[in-house]
Amino acid sequence: MQYFVVMIDYGRRGREAVVDPEMTRREVVARVASGEYSNISFIHEIDDRSVEDVTTDILSEAAVPEIEAGEVDLQADRFDRLRDLRKHERI
Repeated sequence: MQYFVVMIDYGRRGREAVVDPEMTRREVVARVASGEYSNISFIHEIDDRSVEDVTTDILSEAAVPEIEAGEVDLQADRFDRLRDLRKHERI
């Protein structure tokens, strides 16, 4: 049997371990990415009798890539938008 244990730290209010044997890795990643799971202490993957700490792997999978402001060319985006509008206008 394989399942995940997600330990959430609420500070002074304590901690909560979320254990759902039917939750897959993809669901854990989705919940972390959506913000449903925040302030995570650790995520363990339990597979039969072995325990593996997969916290960094799950957090990196759930991370949204950051785009620096210098990488975005707003003028080129504007020109692309105007070209698309011209392409679809009536003749």
